[in-house]
Amino acid sequence: MPLILKDNRWRCDMDRLEAALAEPKNTLLLLCSPHNPTGKVWRREELETMAALCQKHGVRVISDEIHMDMTWGEHRHIPWSEVAQGPWALFTSGSKSFNIPAFTGAYGFIPEENERDSYLQALKGRDGLSSPSVPALVAHIAAYRDGAPWLDALRDYLQANMRYVADTLNNAFPALCWQPPEATYLAWIDLRPLNVDDRALQQALIAEQKVAIMPGYTYGPEGNGFLRLNVGCPREKLERGVEGLIAALRSLS
Repeated sequence: MPLILKDNRWRCDMDRLEAALAEPKNTLLLLCSPHNPTGKVWRREELETMAALCQKHGVRVISDEIHMDMTWGEHRHIPWSEVAQGPWALFTSGSKSFNIPAFTGAYGFIPEENERDSYLQALKGRDGLSSPSVPALVAHIAAYRDGAPWLDALRDYLQANMRYVADTLNNAFPALCWQPPEATYLAWIDLRPLNVDDRALQQALIAEQKVAIMPGYTYGPEGNGFLRLNVGCPREKLERGVEGLIAALRSLS
């Protein structure tokens, strides 16, 4: 379900969502919260509306909340468990927050016992998995028990990186007027005001600037004119990427 950018805020067309949920073939809503790639943090009233619509049409919900710790400013993540009205599951991981994806650890909440047992049996039958990785368990326990000061410092650093991207790009191209996202360390940059060909930009970035930035069209036609820039890196590396992006854009103007 594509989101709509209106008044510099991403929104879901709830009428269109209900029309999709009402179709008999659609039995599951897969929710990304916070949203990737836009970085939207869902408001409580939006989540409550979704929950009511899913309950009305008998649609189950799986909420992917892996970016739950990466919200910025006054925006606060609301877990699906606080608004759920029907069958649901919530999955997340410490991998994004604490940079531990190599441990392959994730965890989920499935409140209904029968649903939970069915999921575990299906997981074991398909992948042969019956228990989590011990290093992943240890890493998650350590991260959530002792990692808060580190995470707070990381969040400050990432927010400063986002502000750097916004200030630098808007100074170079005032027509952009780009604002940092509400969540995630992924800058979903709207380049449409510059009217640049996406594939020509990728060629200029990779061949000339030696910089790789994910094109928005990776996410479908709604992503045309966008880039997804990962700011979860040292400032020096980010500066090199942004400088390359500016140079590539200027070469096409």
